[in-house]
Order: sequence, then C-alpha cells, then structure tokens
Amino acid sequence: MTDGASTVGWDQHNEAVDHLRRQLSAVPQGEPVRLAKRSSNLFRPREGTGRPGLDVSALDGVIEVDPGRRTAQVQGMCTYEDLVDVALAHDLMPYVVPQLRTITLGGAVTGLGIESSSFRNGLPHESVREMDVLTGSGEILTVSRTEHEDLFRAFPNSYGSLGYSVRLEIDLEPVAPYVHLRHLHFDDLGSLVTTMGELLRTRDLDGEAVDFLDGVVFSATEGYLVVGSWSQHAPYTSDYTGRHIFYRSIQQHAEDYLTTRDYIWRWDTDWFWCSRAFGVQNPRVRPFVPKRFLRSDVYGKVIRFENRHQWWARKEARQGRLPRERVVQDVEIPLERTEEFLGWFLQNLPIEPIWLCPLAVRDQDHDEQPWPLYPLRVGEQYVNVGFWSTVEIPVGGKDGDTNKRIEQTVERLGGHKSLYSDAYYDEPTFWGLYGGETYQQVKKTYDPDGRLPDLYAKAVGRR
Repeated sequence: MTDGASTVGWDQHNEAVDHLRRQLSAVPQGEPVRLAKRSSNLFRPREGTGRPGLDVSALDGVIEVDPGRRTAQVQGMCTYEDLVDVALAHDLMPYVVPQLRTITLGGAVTGLGIESSSFRNGLPHESVREMDVLTGSGEILTVSRTEHEDLFRAFPNSYGSLGYSVRLEIDLEPVAPYVHLRHLHFDDLGSLVTTMGELLRTRDLDGEAVDFLDGVVFSATEGYLVVGSWSQHAPYTSDYTGRHIFYRSIQQHAEDYLTTRDYIWRWDTDWFWCSRAFGVQNPRVRPFVPKRFLRSDVYGKVIRFENRHQWWARKEARQGRLPRERVVQDVEIPLERTEEFLGWFLQNLPIEPIWLCPLAVRDQDHDEQPWPLYPLRVGEQYVNVGFWSTVEIPVGGKDGDTNKRIEQTVERLGGHKSLYSDAYYDEPTFWGLYGGETYQQVKKTYDPDGRLPDLYAKAVGRR
C-alpha cells in the first residue's frame, strides 16, 4: 500500500454519510444540488450554481477488502489509484480499472468507464454488487439486483442526476505479478478489425490466454492491437513512468513486459498521448520534468485553468489563428461497423492517434439491454473509439459543428457516445438514445421534487 492510499473504518464512514445527508437537507428547496469535488474527469464546462457544493471529502477511502470473497467496500469518492494500492496488496484488482488514476469509483459507475479487460468484464458498474445511494429526496437507499433494482439499473450513465453513490461493494479478481504484451502491427484497418474479432472469439494468441485487449490507430496504414496476458514471470520489465513513453513503445517493440501496477496505469503518465500539448514529450524537456508532474490529474488542472481563463485561446486569436473546437469523445461502435467508422473518421478529422478498446455486456443473464441509460445489447461486441484533441473552426463555421457530425455518424452506425464531454443532441433525440422513458420513471420515484438537475440538463445544458 502506498502512503497516499486512504482507508477508513465503518464508524468513520457512517459519520461521513450522516454529515452529507445533513448538508443536503440544508440546501433550500428549488436550489440546484452539486458535489464539491477536488478533482473531476469531466471534459465539459459547467455553469456555476452560486453556492457551495456538497462536501464529500470524507468519502474518499477504502473501507475494507475481503480477500476470501474477493470483494471491496469503497466510498463513492475513492479513487481507483487508492483502491488499486489496497487491492494489489491482496493480489487482487477491480474487474475494470479505468485508465486515469483519479477517476473515482462513484464517478466510473454513474458516468461509465472502460479498459482493456472490458471485452470480458464489461464496464465498471457490472462488477458492483450493491450501492448505498443518496437520492435527491435525501434518503440513503441500498440498491442492488434485488433491492430497488430500477434505480440500480438506471444509475449507470445518470451522472449524478438520480443520486450519489456513497458506498459501493464491488467484485475483485486475482492478478499475476506481470503482464506480457504483444503488439500486433497492421497496415490496413480491415485486417486490424478482423483480427480483433478473431481474438475476441478465441481469446487466445499463440497458446496464451488473451486477458487484456486494446489498440492504437496512428493512421489508415498504421495500427496496432495490444494483447496482454497474465504472467507469473518476466525476463525483464519496462518502465514508462519517466523518460520513456508507452504509446511510442507500441511502434518500437513487438513484445514487452510490465508489472501489473505499471500495466494498470500505463496510459496515465502521458494521458494516453495528450501530454504532447504540454511539451513534456519533447526529449529535451522530459528529463527535467519531475515524475510527480507526469500525471493525468496535473494535465487536467491545466486544461480546467484554460477553460476558465481562455489565456491560450486569446493568445492564438491575437496571432490571427482560427478558433478551435474541442473534440474529446469516446464512442461505442458495433464491431462490424468499426472499420466503416474509422475510415470515415480518418477521412474527415485531422486527429491521431485513436484508441480502440473492445467491450461487451457482462450481464448475460438479464434481458437484451440490462442497463437502460446506456443500452448496449447483450451478446454484441462493441469497440470503444477514443479521440481527444481540437480542430480548427473554419470561417463561417460554428463551435460544435464537428461534434454534431460525429454524433450523427455514431447514431447512423448503431453506436453510443459517452457523456463525459460535450454533447449537442436536441432533447427528443437525446432521450431516444439514452433511455428517456425509463429515466423519467426512475427520476419521478427517487427525485420527485427535481432537486438534482436531470441528465439532459447536465450532459447537454452543462449544469
């Protein structure tokens, strides 16, 4: 366990929950309710409320890990970084660990998350056994597949509009000490997608189990699948927490070994590849950057500063450059339409690299769409396509035009778009895509006075 890992006892947890409940009761009726969080992994600006948010700083720890049951009790604001530190001490890890260290358990469940184990383990909410949820009406309800199942099923992708998770019980899985990586190179998109489908079907590569699978597309003629397999031994291990950059290693080595901890956080050091914007990938600069600054949350603070003050945007405008539109999105595309989407994207948008991460619904025992607010179909393979950059707004164009084109293309191909970033849907389209009828029923039951902004107001209205 690292020095930063936070553990709490049940008494301390219960005191923190009572304090949160009292805070909510003190908010006058009719005023919006929001959490006061020290960090956020949302990439859409939000309107101010004019009043402090609910203080959840005491709900950021691991309550306990049960190695025998392979479960963890965690508070809603516990980061995956802290949970991983505690779980690895028991040779366990969460079924899905989103890529960035400061993503919280509650945030990943109410706002979704994904990683290279998602093709076999689904999304983070699918390994939740039960949650304690603070609802808009001020109740603390334990929800699960057998208690308040309507709220349990609607909570994923609700972004705090139905309530806040204050405690989660999640499943953990055993780990090996190392992950063996193989980087498969492709010079065309069709072969890459076909091979991905074959690996998803067989879950085997040259006699080794496929335990992790993701990929990177650098261009229409250069792409890679990264196949990870648990390993008890490693002839060597690589280190991408300092001078060396993980995504570049995919192009440079056909094979690699990482410790399990370093594999889990391989993307965080450079925020995938987005640290390029801060100059820290420059080989003349990087040796002088302290490791503690090579973290996604540090980069995120810089971005939020720019969102508030527009210092860089004003500088660019003074130099006569066109304004830029933020294109920071993750979309889920059915496997059989992935090549088509990638081809369209690379022809129309000057953004590279692109991340690929296959996923499938883990809850195979439920109906065809067990999570109504993000209706992925049981039995279907999807590929998460992640792209995070900006594009010029041409003369006569408007901010949002590119994102709208992406939304239309994703919808046409039968895909879904995550809501952590900018969204531009009109309201009828939005509710048609994100379980509007079910959502309204659950909202009426658990937040009848509308104390929490609804999902459309948050995702599109930026409240």
